[in-house]
Amino acid sequence: MTHPVSVDEQNKVCELFRYRDVQSVLSDPMLFSSQRFVNGQGNEQRVRGSIAVMDPPRHKQLRSLFSQVFTSHAIAQEAEHIRDIVNELIDASTTSGTLEVIGDLAIPLPVRVITELLGAPRSLQADFKYWSRAIIGGSIKQSTAGFEALEEIIRRLLIQRHKGKQSDLISALLAIEEDGKLISEQEIVDFCVGLLMAGHETTTNLIGNMILCLDEHPPSREQVWDNPVLLPSAMEEVLRFRSALQRASRRVTRDTEIDGKQLKAGYGVLCWIGSANRDEESFPDPDVFSIQRSPNRHLSFGHGIHFCFGASLARLEARIALEQIIERFKGFQRVHDVPLQIVESGSTYGVQQLPVRLQKRSYI
Repeated sequence: MTHPVSVDEQNKVCELFRYRDVQSVLSDPMLFSSQRFVNGQGNEQRVRGSIAVMDPPRHKQLRSLFSQVFTSHAIAQEAEHIRDIVNELIDASTTSGTLEVIGDLAIPLPVRVITELLGAPRSLQADFKYWSRAIIGGSIKQSTAGFEALEEIIRRLLIQRHKGKQSDLISALLAIEEDGKLISEQEIVDFCVGLLMAGHETTTNLIGNMILCLDEHPPSREQVWDNPVLLPSAMEEVLRFRSALQRASRRVTRDTEIDGKQLKAGYGVLCWIGSANRDEESFPDPDVFSIQRSPNRHLSFGHGIHFCFGASLARLEARIALEQIIERFKGFQRVHDVPLQIVESGSTYGVQQLPVRLQKRSYI
């Protein structure tokens, strides 16, 4: 790696490309804050959102509280329901023998799962999808509008749950107490909006990137089809090789240095996760796609206190989606007549559409 640390003094931004530097920054929330970031004009901007953009000590307090209801056990119990949704989406989309992976499966699956977890009506799914994409891939104006729209939707759902609790995530969040008092509704709104954003975009890109990687590497695809037990390991390699999360942003809280480069308090730090996951110091043959790579300590779900809260849900949805495709079809081939178009985003990686031809299995 020729220039692992790059500092733009004019815009007061440092960019990191090496694994150890990115990991170090993500591991130190007191020195590198998630709460604010300096834009290209040197102006400090407050970032709206959930615990993902919150510093200690409040971050630790809220993450602990939210973990009471968003547990690994609760997520695991969604497996069969997720499987039903995947099969329903595949049934509705493959009558012609072709599946548009992104539009027919990878986008609607996480939106439906999160919508139903929250207890929101299915009629809101299109709104959730639209505003989540505006926040992540739009302009500052579109992003602000997206936050406001999602916040208003969640507030309306909170009003409904105050009138009558249900067996959903929002009702459970409303019952969380801290020191004998209920947590604030704004913190619940921020958590739900963050879950919608991260859960939708990350899972969508992970599913698409998995299909794309397996299409580009036929021997790996054949191994996974012949031995689906390799699927979890293959998924981790996809997360490393074609990282759904490409970049994380931090702000320096006090003067420091990285690799001999001086950084002043207030400087922004761009952690290029996609580059770190291809660092030859941390990953032998980093540009080789190896579904049995071990260890595979990629940073695609972040690192440290801000490790992605919904990582287990994203992994579960992506794994089940591929399991069902493997179970129902002998294989697939990407429709190469349709050119790949990358999602316009500075922080994530995915494709806008990915049609594949599927070969159904024959059962006697």
